[in-house]
Amino acid sequence: MQTSTDGPSDPQRERIFNAPFLPILIAASMPVLFWFQERLPDQGMSMAFRAVDLWQGRWSGLFTSMLLHGGWTHVAMNAVGALAFGTPVARLLSRGLGPLIFVALYIVSGAVAALGYGLCHPGSESHLVGASGAVFGLIGASTRLMGGHGRVMPLFHSAVLKQAGAWMAANLLVGLIGLAPGAGGASIAWEAHAFGFLVGIVLIGPLGRWFGPGSDLRHARV
Repeated sequence: MQTSTDGPSDPQRERIFNAPFLPILIAASMPVLFWFQERLPDQGMSMAFRAVDLWQGRWSGLFTSMLLHGGWTHVAMNAVGALAFGTPVARLLSRGLGPLIFVALYIVSGAVAALGYGLCHPGSESHLVGASGAVFGLIGASTRLMGGHGRVMPLFHSAVLKQAGAWMAANLLVGLIGLAPGAGGASIAWEAHAFGFLVGIVLIGPLGRWFGPGSDLRHARV
């Protein structure tokens, strides 16, 4: 609520840093969680995801693995990604239940990313850690918001398809190189990234229609 004054009012100042709270919270949580992870006896590997766990009825790693990281560079990359690409998604999903839906999208993207990786590597005992799959879910969702002026662009819009193709080409290229910067020589789970991206780019359509601002609902597409 604004109150009037007799004197001249100060011009409205634009905040230098105006990202929504949830992307900031997610990004800030990553270094905090990794600080604790480094102090665990097993470096948190008991909470990592292994594909072999799927076939042995252990599913908790689908969720706990996104709380872990392979090094400080890994943390920094995912924190920057969550902040940059989570911001437009959080702005779209900012009303009513929108913030809860934003968190759910992030978690589901990460879990499906790990699940997809497990299905691609059945029986593997390699440890999968990191929030990259969840972050790629935000990247996928934001791909349909870039250039949409706050609206969700159609999934098969040419601009969306071009951006999606560029992201997946870069993801595949980095995966083929095979090394994750700052992860101690660990390989990149590019398949997990692809599954997370797919979740985000598909689900943002109905989520934007159901939970986004009313002015955007007419333009959402599945």
